[in-house]
Amino acid sequence: MNLLSSPLARAGALLLPLALVACGDKAAETKPAPKPALTVTTVVPTQAMLPVTLAANGNLAAWQEAIIGAEASGLRIAEVLVGVGDRVRRGQVLARFAGESLRADTAQAQAALAEAEASAADAANNAARARTLQQTGAMSASQINQYITAEKTAQARVAAMRAQLQAQQVRLSQTAVHAPDDGVISARTATVGAVVGNGTELFRLIRKGRLEWRAEVTSSELGRVTPGTRAIITATSGARLEGRVRMIGPTVDPQSRVAIVFVDVKPLPGPASGSERAGMFARGEFELGSQPALTVPQPAVVVREGFSYVFRVNPDNRVTQVKVQIGRIAGDRLQVLSGLTPDMRIVASGGGFLNDGDLVRVSNGTPAAPPAQAASAAK
Repeated sequence: MNLLSSPLARAGALLLPLALVACGDKAAETKPAPKPALTVTTVVPTQAMLPVTLAANGNLAAWQEAIIGAEASGLRIAEVLVGVGDRVRRGQVLARFAGESLRADTAQAQAALAEAEASAADAANNAARARTLQQTGAMSASQINQYITAEKTAQARVAAMRAQLQAQQVRLSQTAVHAPDDGVISARTATVGAVVGNGTELFRLIRKGRLEWRAEVTSSELGRVTPGTRAIITATSGARLEGRVRMIGPTVDPQSRVAIVFVDVKPLPGPASGSERAGMFARGEFELGSQPALTVPQPAVVVREGFSYVFRVNPDNRVTQVKVQIGRIAGDRLQVLSGLTPDMRIVASGGGFLNDGDLVRVSNGTPAAPPAQAASAAK
């Protein structure tokens, strides 16, 4: 007897597929929905005006450094009144020489002048008497001319002695070395007891205490800088300075292809203010204006294997890794040169914990339903 021919067997064969379908539907209904990998907030790129700058390196240097030397020759330094780093005023005495010999020479010149003046007075009286006898004939013309010539000679000798006395007085005044301008003493070679010659360097003075930044700018970028351009400089000591371009060097180094840009600087308030020194290396930026740019927050950019990425949030709340090109930094925002559109929703932060295709929960928007839940609801 065939088992399938019985009514009971036929009924079981018909019920078995229905049971399998019911079990399949029940399994589909109980399958758990995928869990989001991370709860994130989204942002869109924004347009912002970013400053355009030109970075350069250079050294701080004295605006003008005056060399102060000895005018008198063969004198001994008796006193040095300033040291390196001292601020001095114009006309302030920096050092003194021993002037005993010069004072003696001055006194001798004064005595010689007095003698010459006395001789000149006697010669003038003789010439005056000779002129009174010129009409009477009591004295010959040659004798009269001798008295007049003696008078003029005595007057010339007085002038010579007076000039000699002035020269001695000038030498005596040179025993005191004066500051030619306000400024800061940057070097001192004068020592007490040293006998120096004429023109020997004694001090170096940074005039007005002014410093300048000598920035090195390549010839290709030189046209972007003009006199008056503002610059912000940071010295190696941490001191920050503000400056304006005073002059652009007239020549370009044929070896390095860079030109020197001279920038007048002044210190900015800060913890390291006043620590800048001539000869110190400094890095700075010239401010060249501003231009619009597409920017994103810095935490939105993830660096992997040397490339920059952001994570785009799709309508189904899954993320896609997008490669971007980063430009300048402005505060807490980054300029994006390529890879983004202004209407693209991206993960604001936490992208380092995500992978391409991950499901996320968006806290500042209504998350889309996962596909499995959407299928169950429709059913």
